Amino acid sequence: MSTTTPTARVFSSDNTAGASPEIVDAVTRAAAGQAQPYGADSVTADVRRRMSEIFERDVDVLLVSTGSAANALSLAALTPPWGSVLCHRDSHINNDECGAPEFYTAGAKLVPLGGDDAKIDPGELRAAVRHKAGDVHSVEPSVVSLTQATETGAVYTLDELHTLGPIAKEAGLRLHMDGARFAGAVAALGRTPAELTWRAGVDLLSFGATKNGTMTADAIVVFDRSLTAELSFRAKRAGQLASKMRFHAAQLDAYLTDDLWLRNAAHANAMAARLQEGLKAIPEVGLLGAADANLLFCRMPQQVIDGLLADGYVFYHDRWEPGVVRFVTSFATTERDVDGLIHAVGHHAAWTGSP
Repeated sequence: MSTTTPTARVFSSDNTAGASPEIVDAVTRAAAGQAQPYGADSVTADVRRRMSEIFERDVDVLLVSTGSAANALSLAALTPPWGSVLCHRDSHINNDECGAPEFYTAGAKLVPLGGDDAKIDPGELRAAVRHKAGDVHSVEPSVVSLTQATETGAVYTLDELHTLGPIAKEAGLRLHMDGARFAGAVAALGRTPAELTWRAGVDLLSFGATKNGTMTADAIVVFDRSLTAELSFRAKRAGQLASKMRFHAAQLDAYLTDDLWLRNAAHANAMAARLQEGLKAIPEVGLLGAADANLLFCRMPQQVIDGLLADGYVFYHDRWEPGVVRFVTSFATTERDVDGLIHAVGHHAAWTGSP
């Protein structure tokens, strides 16, 4: 019996999508024969090589099963227990990881900052990196974590990264990037992965893939390789050193081959742009914030929300404030899916009585 939901009306998350056929095929191939365990296999080595090519320098790569693990382990390697992590108040690490960053860092404090479109405001960051630095009565500012793309679907531009990175580095802080939707940011900006990470000062990248086509594989990309040994021990201690690592590696190897990761992300972004353009034409719908990647927030009458739910559409609508909804597209979203949603919104908006 199937446990899945038809995709045409699901816009709640890119986590609802399945896996790209290329990745399914790669896992099937990895199931044949024998391979060394714990990441000593040839496919895992291939992933490290591909990542080094993509990022234009030698990097180390730790394969993990979730983005939460990638974020928490990265922050633990960058932050002492008496340190603080400066992040946006809307960031995933601050709101959606059940205290995992605090747990894995053995008690480091998350300090939330403001800024439009879930991007850290440079002025707030300048103040925060110096706030009570060196004061033993307080936590020590230790690391800045940037989310790329952000929780609202905006992306940090190269100029913004080159503003924020030096603020952190000049104050002696490390820089982490939560790249759960990193592929979407790369596709949206047309910049190289290197430009958007280590060339902007990033020490560790949580490289997300499960939202964009893999099954169970994300990664930590290590630019400061002095951190690799500690991260390796932390990953093992956290249960993230898979014995049959080749199955994680097979997914990421296929994900990176022939730019599948960028093609998937570009498609998801294009579907969000198509949805945004269609909703613009409906007066009762108000678009909120930037939608550079594959997330779109908007405001609409409750009658429209209720009508969409009655039609079987699945989306988040009760997590922020009344009337605010979030639609998310993915590599599996089709133009027909998007056009169907636009038509449904227009149909229900016509019955709201709005002028």
